[in-house]
Amino acid sequence: MSKVVYDGWMVRYGRRKIGRSYIHMRYFVLETRLLAYYKRKPQDNVVPIKTLPIDGNCRVEDRGLKTHHGHMVYVLSVYNKKDKYNRVTMAAFNIQEALIWKEKIESIIDQHQESQGTNGNKYNSFEYKYDMDNGRNASSSDHESQFSAAEDEDDSHPNLVRRTTIGGGPPESVFDWTKEIDSDLTNQNGSNQVFSRKYWRLLQCQNGLRIFEELLDGDLLPKSCSRAMKAVGVVEATCEDIFELVMSMDATRFEWDCSFQYGSLVEEVDGHTAILYHRLQLDWFPTLVWPRDLCYVRYWRRNDDGSYVVLFRSREHENCGPLPGYVRAHIESGGFNISPLKPLNGRPRTQVQHLMQIDLKGWGVGYVSSFQQHCLLQMLNSVAGLREYLSQTHKRTAAPRIPVMVNMTSASVFSKRNQKLQETHHRTRSLDQIRAANRNASMMDEYSDEEEDFRGADQEVMPPSPECEMKKTALEEEPLDQIDFSIFSGNLRRDDRDNSRNCWRISDGNNFRVRSKNFCYDKSKIPAGKPLMDLVAADWFKDTKRMDHVARRPGCAAQVASEKGLFSLIVNVQVPGSTHYSMVFYFVMKELTSGSLLQRFVDGDDEFRNSRMKLIPSVPKGSWIVRQSVGSTPCLLGKAVDCNYIRGPKYLEIDVDIGSSTVANGVLGLVIGVITSLVVDMAFLVQGNTPDELPEQLIGAVRASHIELSAAIVPKLEPDTTE
Repeated sequence: MSKVVYDGWMVRYGRRKIGRSYIHMRYFVLETRLLAYYKRKPQDNVVPIKTLPIDGNCRVEDRGLKTHHGHMVYVLSVYNKKDKYNRVTMAAFNIQEALIWKEKIESIIDQHQESQGTNGNKYNSFEYKYDMDNGRNASSSDHESQFSAAEDEDDSHPNLVRRTTIGGGPPESVFDWTKEIDSDLTNQNGSNQVFSRKYWRLLQCQNGLRIFEELLDGDLLPKSCSRAMKAVGVVEATCEDIFELVMSMDATRFEWDCSFQYGSLVEEVDGHTAILYHRLQLDWFPTLVWPRDLCYVRYWRRNDDGSYVVLFRSREHENCGPLPGYVRAHIESGGFNISPLKPLNGRPRTQVQHLMQIDLKGWGVGYVSSFQQHCLLQMLNSVAGLREYLSQTHKRTAAPRIPVMVNMTSASVFSKRNQKLQETHHRTRSLDQIRAANRNASMMDEYSDEEEDFRGADQEVMPPSPECEMKKTALEEEPLDQIDFSIFSGNLRRDDRDNSRNCWRISDGNNFRVRSKNFCYDKSKIPAGKPLMDLVAADWFKDTKRMDHVARRPGCAAQVASEKGLFSLIVNVQVPGSTHYSMVFYFVMKELTSGSLLQRFVDGDDEFRNSRMKLIPSVPKGSWIVRQSVGSTPCLLGKAVDCNYIRGPKYLEIDVDIGSSTVANGVLGLVIGVITSLVVDMAFLVQGNTPDELPEQLIGAVRASHIELSAAIVPKLEPDTTE
């Protein structure tokens, strides 16, 4: 009987015929002769969805990182070289888990090769070693590797060692500066010298880092702004932990990279190559010097020794043109080299090298020589930021998930259209995309086994044709039975611009981390994604007394929603003081889903509501003391402060009395004095405690920017008949 070697939950990744990607959570089981996956953890004689026999002709192909609705997964493809179209594609939300599966499957393949060799028969095998001289005529990890053809010709070399492909190397325009380091290490007989003194000199030591400057032809003249610089430091963490942070473009990057302001995905070329947009946060006289942004290609790979290489090089892209008010800087060469070191006192150690050769452009570079070096040192200090960040978080029990990547491509494509048409239909398109994402998320595990096989999920994925793209765009823009946002209004205006004041906007749900499907087992968290309800309006009130049950105000968004047959949830954040203030948010949906956690919360008793209503706060912009006081730790509102729940016929109002807690009132006193300088994010959700209630989903998320106390109005409330 076949023995189970390894099993666990993984992600099924693929693309449908219309070109859309999907991910399903599936339970994979690896046996000595078989790889299979199931919808649920298998029990007595359960038939798997799909199986793949494992023998010495099988291969494990690294497909790299793929993006699905902002979530990045590390993809592996297992196939038999005799039948390449019958393959199983599996993925993980963290690289550690994917590497474990990769090693387990490869060990089974090796055992079959060895056992068959002792019987006089040898499997056909090949060896592929990464060579930077190989061109990129073929695609990288998305399609059959350019070296796959060599497998069909390896019958004459049966004794070669089996290896797995890692794509076709970086784009020709990207210089691999780590190759020079590798050759230096070889010439120095394995010593731990970082690089040859012939090309680099130690410039300074700061923040526990060695800062090196490039030397050209032994020239020891004063520094030139065109020279490359690199920082080298040791971080007590695994290569995988550091790599996942380096690849991140979400809110976690603010905690270790002081030069980062904003980043997004422009185009996903393949699993190892992507085009990114990046805004720099430079502190060299920001009132006088224009901000800088970048558009660059990023390539990465994992080497056989467990090290990671991430390479950068600027390039132009049609969906990432220059922006008004920004100077487009140019990266000539850059990236990270993340190499494992011997553990010390049982703790993993990694050497991180960060190289950057950049032309920041503009007048500052031409007239002030210190501008280039100051900004370059600020960027290189991110290595020290990695070290400090990981030194405080090394006790994490669960492996970190691959970070979220926001995609800007669709927005860029739409920007090319007629401006008037864009303004007219912007709200419709946004809502359609939200609805589509919500449907995809809710249906993730509802496809039948027959549907998966019919759609050919494990076959080679080909890019959609232009006709398919046109059909997909038409489907996305086709108006659905949707909520008309124009019927709702509040006295606090909505403004989606970054620098707007005294306004609100919908905050990106991926900035918040919530409990995953497997939280009960591994305490892991995932980016929240799209919320369950739409935030349609916000009010900013003031009065001489506390304002309860604001949903009774005539004409408010809750009453408008009730008239249209919609359900609304109102969050009334009450701020006490000599003048009482209330910030009111109105979340709307068509109807509650019967039996859902949100429906049980709405119709439950106050004790249940107090034990489940959760707030995730964040202060992305504000003074250090305010950000530290508010924090970003989720809290149960009903346990921290007094909450009053008013259940109406088509709404639930939650009055949150901040003044009922001494601690919260103290923090609020600090915040209210500087509220005009703050940008505050708040996400509301119902806490999930059991596997059937997970993963958690946001009710909604809001960002309030630079609120003015003088903008609050006195509401006219009808007599409260509920008292």
